Amino acid sequence: MSSLFLRTLREDPADAEVPSHKLLVRAGYIRRAAPGIYTWLPLGLKVLRRVEAIVREEMDAIGAQELSFPALLPREPYEASNRWTEYGDGIFRLHDRKGADYLLGPTHEEMFTLAVKDLYSSYKDLPLAIYQIQNKYRDEARPRAGLLRGREFIMKDSYSFDIDDAGLDASYQRHRDAYIRIFDRLGFSYVIVYAHSGAMGGSRSEEFLARVAVGEDTFVQCTVCDYAANVEAVEIPAPAAVSWDDAPAAHAEQTPDTPTIDSLVAHLEQAFPRDDRSWTGADTLKNVLLVLEHPDGTSEPLAIGLPGDREVDEKRLEAHVYPAEFRPFGEADFAAYPDLAKGYIGPGALGEESKTGIRYLVDPRVVDGTRWVTGADIEGSHVLDLVAGRDFTADGTIEAAEVRAGDPCPRLDGGVLEAERGLEMGHVFQLGRKFAEALDLKVLDENGKLVTVTMGSYGVGVTRAVAAIAEGTLDDLGLCWPRNVAPADVHLVAAGKDDAIFAAADRIATELAQAGVEVLYDDRTGKVSPGVKFKDAELIGVPTIVVVGRNLAESGTVEVKDRASGEKTEVAAEAVVAHLLDLVRP
Repeated sequence: MSSLFLRTLREDPADAEVPSHKLLVRAGYIRRAAPGIYTWLPLGLKVLRRVEAIVREEMDAIGAQELSFPALLPREPYEASNRWTEYGDGIFRLHDRKGADYLLGPTHEEMFTLAVKDLYSSYKDLPLAIYQIQNKYRDEARPRAGLLRGREFIMKDSYSFDIDDAGLDASYQRHRDAYIRIFDRLGFSYVIVYAHSGAMGGSRSEEFLARVAVGEDTFVQCTVCDYAANVEAVEIPAPAAVSWDDAPAAHAEQTPDTPTIDSLVAHLEQAFPRDDRSWTGADTLKNVLLVLEHPDGTSEPLAIGLPGDREVDEKRLEAHVYPAEFRPFGEADFAAYPDLAKGYIGPGALGEESKTGIRYLVDPRVVDGTRWVTGADIEGSHVLDLVAGRDFTADGTIEAAEVRAGDPCPRLDGGVLEAERGLEMGHVFQLGRKFAEALDLKVLDENGKLVTVTMGSYGVGVTRAVAAIAEGTLDDLGLCWPRNVAPADVHLVAAGKDDAIFAAADRIATELAQAGVEVLYDDRTGKVSPGVKFKDAELIGVPTIVVVGRNLAESGTVEVKDRASGEKTEVAAEAVVAHLLDLVRP
């Protein structure tokens, strides 16, 4: 450590938001170069390379072959798949000196597809699985949380190519099994959840989420069955339609000063009390107006109807309107639609057949026969007993309402959902033929007929894994790496000024290195006190800390400390190398 390119910090960096970001900077693993862009220092690079090695070993074990595409890519393949437009502002675009368009690769489906098209032409060449571990670039509007959401990051992306869907199923399962082995080896708690395919398209889709409190994803699990899903992928089971034969006619009532759901419910309780129970927000139909901004520059108003006790979940909405982006209705938008009574909007003013022509999508819970209180399209007035199917119809449904803990399980009657935060670490998709069709990837089948290849896509966030492992294992003292990914096997501390201490520490370091054990040796002298060395060892987080100090002279022993548990063992100095070899290589 006297020559290691390292400076530890005692204070958290000002821009750090989450524990892993704070500690990775303080312990000298990474340094910020720009928002969302980081330099990997020697200790950090060791951890990163060990994560990469685990990923590479498991990919090679299923017969996948590694290659590497450029990060600087031409426009044409992305134009063919329409993603040059769909990505919008989410990618880095640039021109060469001749004015040709390029981008920094956010993902490489097109390049993988074209490479196979260039080299393979027969079913005899398949199945095939190829992968790369490489830098990716996305122009995040709000890079945050250090390595968890950056503009430059490293991913392992792999793709399978099969002649038919049965082959794709087999390739998908091999990758899924490999991912389980990868994440088991990386040493953090994770869950596999159903996911929304989003920009990738395709059919089956699952995410591997690390269970971390700072995760940007919310997932739900059933308390009874094994159902687990990212909230974007939760499909609400629509209730059965109900009869409206005994439903009273819809009637508009004066409801002054009730532009919010809470104010409306309070007014209903006073003016229109129910005999069976109290009014709740779930009895009301809230209509939310927004504007979709499409990648081609066009915009479209959209109305979403949902039970008034729920909010629109932006991530769920984003997944279902992609590639469009959205924004709330503003004053200028309302001015363009004078038939909309702000705060009192009802289904009567919505729908493609209405005066406004605004597309109207409703929550799946809004089924025929359900009765609602909703806006009457007149300021200060609401309609009661408005029946879906009888009094209004929507243009379709959309899964945009928030999913909450306590909601019923979509799969099992009687099951209840509980919510937890997670961080996406891996994602597996059955892409199908989307990219193969866009780029005309076909091969001859056994009958000599051209058929379109079917593909799978499988990603692992490698840089993200470093942060996820840190988040899942750190403690109040600092980082606490699992041995599989730690920057060294042993952190050896020479704690004292006596020559005998440094001589013993030198011998231990040399013998461990000769045995193939990687040692981080704190050999610093001068003004570096034992206290500083101990704090640095705890901050850096190597799994085994060995202290050669005053006990050497007193009892001929050195201290071996387990960083994770804090357990300490006194071991004879002459026997400590053998003891450490047993720990490092059990």
